[in-house]
Amino acid sequence: MGALWIAHVTVTDAEAYGKYAELAGPAIAKHGGEFIARGGRSVQLEGKERPRNVVARFPSVDAAVDCYNSPEYQAALNHARGASERELMVVETTD
Repeated sequence: MGALWIAHVTVTDAEAYGKYAELAGPAIAKHGGEFIARGGRSVQLEGKERPRNVVARFPSVDAAVDCYNSPEYQAALNHARGASERELMVVETTD
């Protein structure tokens, strides 16, 4: 089954977060991920609102978790730490 990587983000340092985004995209693609939503319009119906929301589709939960733990993504994540407040989850799809 496929999986969705869902991130809810408030950027606090745009320059550092820009470096994260530059490195994260290739790391995600390397692990079979493809963006299906990346910072577009959103409407918060419940919970804490974050101005930036990102969704990527992966072939499986394992592929998404492997991506997160990969050296490439961890290198990118070093730029997001301290430059954002975020929640990230992986959800298995029903396809």
